[in-house]
Amino acid sequence: MYELLIILAERFSIIALLAFVLSKAEFFKKIIYNSRVTKKDLLLTMVIFGVIGIAGTYVGVPIKDAIANSRVVGPMVAGLIGGPLVGLGAGLIAGVHRFFLGGFTAISCGISTILEGFSGGLIRKYYKGEHVPWELAFVAGFIGEAVQMLIILATAKPFSQALDLVDIVGLPMMIVNATGIAVFMVIIKSVFDEKEQISAVQAKIALDIASKTLPYLRKGLNEESAQKTAEIILACTNVSAVAITNRKKILAHVGIASDHHKVGMPLLTHATKETIKTGEIRIAKSKDEIGCLYEDCPLSSAVIVPLFKYDKLVGTLKLYKGGNKSRNNVISNTEIELAKGLGHLISYQLEIADAEYQRKLATEAKLEALQAQINPHFLFNALNTVISFIRTKPDKARELLINLSEYFRHNLKNVGKYVTIEQELNNINAYLYIEKARFGDKLNVEQDIDKSVLSYYMPSFILQPIVENAVKHGIIPKGEGGNIKIKIKDEENYINFCVEDNGIGINKKEQENLLKEGFGKGVGIGLYNVNERLTTIFCKDCSLMVESKENIGTKVSFKIPKTYLKKDDVYEKIESINY
Repeated sequence: MYELLIILAERFSIIALLAFVLSKAEFFKKIIYNSRVTKKDLLLTMVIFGVIGIAGTYVGVPIKDAIANSRVVGPMVAGLIGGPLVGLGAGLIAGVHRFFLGGFTAISCGISTILEGFSGGLIRKYYKGEHVPWELAFVAGFIGEAVQMLIILATAKPFSQALDLVDIVGLPMMIVNATGIAVFMVIIKSVFDEKEQISAVQAKIALDIASKTLPYLRKGLNEESAQKTAEIILACTNVSAVAITNRKKILAHVGIASDHHKVGMPLLTHATKETIKTGEIRIAKSKDEIGCLYEDCPLSSAVIVPLFKYDKLVGTLKLYKGGNKSRNNVISNTEIELAKGLGHLISYQLEIADAEYQRKLATEAKLEALQAQINPHFLFNALNTVISFIRTKPDKARELLINLSEYFRHNLKNVGKYVTIEQELNNINAYLYIEKARFGDKLNVEQDIDKSVLSYYMPSFILQPIVENAVKHGIIPKGEGGNIKIKIKDEENYINFCVEDNGIGINKKEQENLLKEGFGKGVGIGLYNVNERLTTIFCKDCSLMVESKENIGTKVSFKIPKTYLKKDDVYEKIESINY
């Protein structure tokens, strides 16, 4: 028995070699990954595993007019990976073949082979995991072979010969075939794990590329952003060239063949034109399939991925191989999958850029609407004040007009822009100069400003509406007037802004709704808009904080991280974010 066990184990190595070779086949991987398996793939799996079952018969050991063999491995593995239909099909192929070989166990072995293939399929169907583990496969194989021995005992004649055969081959076949099925499943798991590892590497590369390209693609798809993106992708991958196009021309091409694939030129390759036409990924495995019009083009293979924005095709991303005779110039499956992932990421980034641009337009429209609401009323009051000073204090009237023009010039010029804190304060001072001329001693203003913050940048029209609310809805309604204090303090990581008044305050009900959309009466004018801009541009931690008590006063404060307010590189970052 032990000798038979060793012989069967040695001969099973042939089946194991077939399993390893099979694990590299694309159709086999598709079945393992459960990705778009066709009827043709399933039929091919039935046939191949049926043939493996037949091979298991031929490498078996003849014993007492029967064969100790590894036939069952093929059909049962077919069922474990493909389900009942595939297992049954492979079992029929191997089982019918065994039946026609003859012998007193022909019927028994034929029936058991079919049943074991089908039982493997049932395990696959009802097992909830991604793939059947080798431990379960071993138990299934062991039990399946035990059932085969029982079938031989029940159907093979004469019984004494069947019993003698089972006594010799039963345990060795149960052990070797169960082990063989388990080995097959280990190989299958290794294929699955290989895909997981490749996917993990691809994900890491794709996310690294996405994080590096995001600042450029926020500006949309143009020659500048495409060039930077292509350079980053080329540096992070092993391809020979990277190109990005829109629907009509080349936006960027870095790497080999950049001498004739130049920015601004019409699309040169047939493969790219086909992708633009069909909106489908195209893989070119030769120069002819790429279809470059330049005769000496070194590009030898490519994957062309369409780029979309809201389901509208806007261009392509292309990864190329070629130009080096000492290495493989065929685009690999890993690079194809990476290109697909990058295509999706870039498409998402383009949609994000478009959404942010639309949000900027919407916010600027809100700003303009807000200014249209506030400015005419303020202009009317300011002009009345100037008229009242023209005869009695002409110099004062002149200064008022200068401040009024400065105020409107700033607001009209800087809608949706970034200005220095000093410029924002100058605008506020121009506004306050006019209001103090109107209300005289009833309005007192104190400023506590750290000079170190004046050169930092901030969104325009953020602080001014808060000051204006303090004047109009805090101090003026208070008959005897009051004080406003503007504080801007430089802290380690933030710049803190605060506008405090000792006016009439805000009741609790109004405070609850103050920063809600649609609350547009009284103190709510402009504050919702200011708060939305702060949280949109920066973060929720930068939202307005309002503290108020009736007949005591109101304090409105917010903070902005200093890293967002520096000019230079960070200022460029803010400009690209928009709002």
